[in-house]
Amino acid sequence: MSPQPPYQEPQQRSGLLAALVAGAIIALIATNIYLYVQLDHVRTDVAQVRESLSTELSNLKDASSVTSASQTRHLETLKQELESARSKSRDEARSMSSQAKAEAQAHADQLARQIQAEEAKVQQQVSSEISEVKTAANTANAKIADVSTDVGGVKTQVSATQAELQRTIATLKTTQGDLGVQSGLIATNAQELQALRRLGERNYFEFKLGKGKERQRVGDITLLLKKTDPKKNKYTVEVMADDKLTEKKDKNVNEPVQFYTSKARQPYEMVVNQVQKDLIVGYLATPKEQTAR
Repeated sequence: MSPQPPYQEPQQRSGLLAALVAGAIIALIATNIYLYVQLDHVRTDVAQVRESLSTELSNLKDASSVTSASQTRHLETLKQELESARSKSRDEARSMSSQAKAEAQAHADQLARQIQAEEAKVQQQVSSEISEVKTAANTANAKIADVSTDVGGVKTQVSATQAELQRTIATLKTTQGDLGVQSGLIATNAQELQALRRLGERNYFEFKLGKGKERQRVGDITLLLKKTDPKKNKYTVEVMADDKLTEKKDKNVNEPVQFYTSKARQPYEMVVNQVQKDLIVGYLATPKEQTAR
């Protein structure tokens, strides 16, 4: 009785997991973009509110100064007229008749009442302008407080996103490549690859390579898919670098496939995360320093 072939996990489950992981990283990236855009809008709103408040306060102060100066000059003129009338009344008291004295006194009283009314008017106007300035200041402070609250919320969300990236980075592992060289951190899904990009230690180029006759450029190399075995999660690919052709045969999923180029002392690494029928999906990691060996 011939032995049964080893159980292989259904391809559909692998595809579903890949779709879920891709959806999660897309949502995480979209959230990051949204949060940074919101933070930029919030900062713009704070600057506009402060500028508007400063302009409004300046305008109110200028208007108040002009009005107060005009009223002050008018009061000074009235006071001078009152003093002149009183002085004239005293000087002419001896020679004036009772009727003339009464008329002079009435004129002086009228001027006094007019001055009192003008002073009350000025006081009321100044109080009104001060009240408007206080109201504008309170409104602006309330807006700034609301904006500050929004900024705090955005910062909290950004911090949570960064913490999630740090947790993802902590789960990454290193392994030995097919050339026997210890590899860098290996990403097994899109979320982990995004975390590696944030680290900034290497250049990363994602690819989706289908089987065909034409080579596909990835970074500064070209790839040609020769064969896939989805049941065993293996594939064979040809790598063209520095006009040198190398076949990488029967490589496994998430295995660092290494090769050297004349541009760097460290090896390039190719990692395939998915093997499907006539299709592989993965990324190429290249050194940041491109110096000849």
